[in-house]
Amino acid sequence: MTSNLHDRIVSQFDESIRAKQTAAAVLAAPLAAAVEVMSDTLRAGGKIMACGNGGSAADAQHFAAEMLNRFEMERPPLAAIALTTDTSTLTSIANDYRYEEVFAKQVRALGRRGDVLLAISTSGNSANVIEAMHAAHGAGLHVVALTGRNGGRMADLISDRDVHICVPIERTARVQEVHLLALHCLCDGIDHLLYGDQ
Repeated sequence: MTSNLHDRIVSQFDESIRAKQTAAAVLAAPLAAAVEVMSDTLRAGGKIMACGNGGSAADAQHFAAEMLNRFEMERPPLAAIALTTDTSTLTSIANDYRYEEVFAKQVRALGRRGDVLLAISTSGNSANVIEAMHAAHGAGLHVVALTGRNGGRMADLISDRDVHICVPIERTARVQEVHLLALHCLCDGIDHLLYGDQ
């Protein structure tokens, strides 16, 4: 391995560490607020629906899996759905209507007042995630928006019932890395509030 490649790899680690340290002080309060909202929803028999594109779609599925199966402790399954997984639904909506509706139509069909939409977009400008937020507000859902940079257009849609978790980092890869940590913080916090330190 060349020293140049070695140095590039080490710098990636260093930059990721700095991004997490920068984000920690900013995100602790909104993450705690999101844990409260999500835990209240689950206690009341509601569910969390998650959506995003690309890497954020993978994050939505990762979060839903941690809720439905388990995170770190043994506990009952928790109600969560990733709106990114049903290819027949996604492609039929995109084909018959428009791609911007692929999550919004699912939210309108499946969402119930008091549920939570976890809306993930590194830029905060994903048109189909924004449409899902509009659908969630129309149906009386809470929105937890997980974004980066300055929050993009999603930042302007946050209501008093919502929580905005905005990673204050410009580089997409670093935002995505902090998003994964934020999702694990949500999982850990929900388990703690609902089941204690078992």
